[in-house]
Amino acid sequence: MIIPLIVLALVFLLIIVRKVGRVNFKVWQIMTFGALAVLLTSSISFPDALKAIKMDVMLFLFGMFVVGQALDDSGYLSYVSYKFFRKAKNLDLLLLFVIFSAGISSALLMNDTLAIVGTPIMLLLARQHKLNPKVLILALAFSITIGSVMSPIGNPQNLLIATQMKNPFVQFFKYLILPTIISLFILFALLKLFFKEQFKNVRLNHEPEKIKNPKLALLAKISVGIVLLLIAAKIVLYFFGIDFNMVIIALAGAAPILIYRIFSRKFHIMRKLDWHTLLFFAAMFILMQSVWDTGFFQAAIQNLNINITSIPVILGVSTIMSQLISNVPLVALYLPLLQHLGVSIAGLIALAVGSTIAGNMTIMGAASNIIIFHKAERRENVSITFRDFFKIGLPLTIINLLTYWVFIRGI
Repeated sequence: MIIPLIVLALVFLLIIVRKVGRVNFKVWQIMTFGALAVLLTSSISFPDALKAIKMDVMLFLFGMFVVGQALDDSGYLSYVSYKFFRKAKNLDLLLLFVIFSAGISSALLMNDTLAIVGTPIMLLLARQHKLNPKVLILALAFSITIGSVMSPIGNPQNLLIATQMKNPFVQFFKYLILPTIISLFILFALLKLFFKEQFKNVRLNHEPEKIKNPKLALLAKISVGIVLLLIAAKIVLYFFGIDFNMVIIALAGAAPILIYRIFSRKFHIMRKLDWHTLLFFAAMFILMQSVWDTGFFQAAIQNLNINITSIPVILGVSTIMSQLISNVPLVALYLPLLQHLGVSIAGLIALAVGSTIAGNMTIMGAASNIIIFHKAERRENVSITFRDFFKIGLPLTIINLLTYWVFIRGI
């Protein structure tokens, strides 16, 4: 059962170097090789591999990819981008607009949604104003991870934790809204520090964007309206003990576009969908399930000779372990252990923080990172390396965790 652990280590190593000899590997290719390796070595059976693929996540991403592609193809995304960002007259203001709009939106729309629709906007802004696209791409990735912390519907792991709370929206906002705002300002300061050559006193001139396909833009607006309406319904109904899967929101949003395209026999949206990212997630689920089945990390947590319900330990364990087995499996493992030991509300909040903020340490720490970086590389060949991310992500993660710890401990 050691093979999955070796494969996982090799996958991480390849993601860091991304190059063997003259061959450059993409992240989705590396993860696919990892999944094939555990399948071919019988570390996981084919039926178990199929079961490991979380279809609710796959369908959610598919639906949101359809909506995002329609917004982009119609030109409506560029049009809205101009309307929103035109008041930012310099890079400082533009960066603040990006960080806070993405961060706050991710708390309501879920971080993966913002990753899908936000990446084309960042690339457009960078192209228009002749900026290094890495500044805005990294700002988007880091900010949606931070912003998603403060809501029970900001990301999948928070949803799991919220089921163990009464009034989860109240609890999350009480503990997390202020440190999240502070953490977003910290992100702004770090990006200015690492990209100081970009922050010249240059006035930005925003060029208006026209809608290229009015009919598709109308369908995209209807789809976005459906998504926002269902998200609002989800939030309201949550207070009455009624909930429904995020897949319903994504597929209902995609329905107008898909129905129109089927009847008009225009399938270019389907051809342009980010299928490689969907393949990455399917492969990741298979590899992580094979690693999970070894029981190695479960035993490692249970054998820790420390108080695993203390706030610093929860923050540290969830942050580090999320890099190795991903944040959702980590929460699925850690949560029952904490509940058995009578964890406090503050402890549950710490688990949400650690497992989410872990996404800002390495590229593999959050699914939204993979979505953003793959779309940026696929669209405009903008490559974010492990080093690009880690040199900012490591200090950002440490400072953010300390900030959240101070607030969680103090309430």
